[in-house]
Amino acid sequence: MYTLKYISTVTKADVIAQISEKTGVEKADVQQTLETFFTVVKDSLADGENLYVRGFGSFINKKRARKVARNISKGESMIIDEHFVPSFKPAKVFVEQVKTSDSLKSVVEK
Repeated sequence: MYTLKYISTVTKADVIAQISEKTGVEKADVQQTLETFFTVVKDSLADGENLYVRGFGSFINKKRARKVARNISKGESMIIDEHFVPSFKPAKVFVEQVKTSDSLKSVVEK
C-alpha cells in the first residue's frame, strides 16, 4: 500500500520568482506577462476557442449535458441545462515527464 508523505504547493508568487530568477527579467514584468497569459486563456475559453500550447497541453471547453439533479436539503429536483466548463488536457510529453519524475517517487512511500 502506498501513502503520500507531503506534497508541496507552488503559488503564483513562487512561479513569478522562479521565472524572474531563471530569465533575469524583473518580477513586475513577469507578473504582468503571467497575468496577461491567464487573461488570454480565460478570454479565449469564454469566446468558445480552445487554446493549445505545444509540449504543455490544451485549455479546452468541455460540454456538460443537460441533467436532472437533486437538492438534498430541500428534497427537490432541479434541471441543470447543458453548459461548458473549462478543462486542461496535458500534452503527452508533459504527462510522461511527470510520470518519470524522481521527485514524485520520493513523495510516495511503501
